[in-house]
Amino acid sequence: MFTGLVAALGTLDSFSDGQLRIHYLGGKAPAISHDLALGDSVAVDGVCLTVESILPQGFVAAVSPETLNRTTLAQAWEQRHPVNLEASLRVGSKIGGHFVTGHIDGVGCLETAEMSGNSWEISFTAPPRQEPQWSDRIAPYLVDKGSIAINGISLTIAQCDRQRRWFRVAVIPHTYQETNLSRLSPGQWVNLEGDILGKYVETFLAQGRPTAHHQPDPSRSLDPITPDFLSQHGYQTG
Repeated sequence: MFTGLVAALGTLDSFSDGQLRIHYLGGKAPAISHDLALGDSVAVDGVCLTVESILPQGFVAAVSPETLNRTTLAQAWEQRHPVNLEASLRVGSKIGGHFVTGHIDGVGCLETAEMSGNSWEISFTAPPRQEPQWSDRIAPYLVDKGSIAINGISLTIAQCDRQRRWFRVAVIPHTYQETNLSRLSPGQWVNLEGDILGKYVETFLAQGRPTAHHQPDPSRSLDPITPDFLSQHGYQTG
């Protein structure tokens, strides 16, 4: 589990036999390395990976074919693009972003990035030929002022169109400069993870009715949520 607050940057130095070699960049490596242990989880551009060995200036992590197929890690390695790094959440740590699992739903494509006032306005849409995956895996969780993780960065959706074909986030200068958002070019792909709370709500509500993503369970049905129902369960509705 992560919170979407990037601690350092790295590069993917090599890939072979299902393993990625991650090398730290810059002077913030201790934020990741100071208590890193074998078997720990690290978010690499938002992808939860398990540490298999520790290097003087990085670590080696296992990567499954499913992870490579669903994320941008292969592209980041081929293009030598910096990746965002975050160590897993410790009990008692501050939660400054939102709950991020590191399980990527799909990919998006940078459309525009423009400076506006004291922040950057950055918009994303579906990559070419990825519209079906976007509609199924990303669009359901695009909510105005809702949370989303972009390359592992916890951000708030500032705006999205009604059809959820695109969305825009506002990024403060610190986040823009300290993550790989500042290194993205139009058309470049990013990893996206929707808010896990929204996924659970969707699943619970879908138990009694069909949706595009879930078929109803005939053995269960949910009572409608009414003012009487809320009152019976301790909510004040007046």
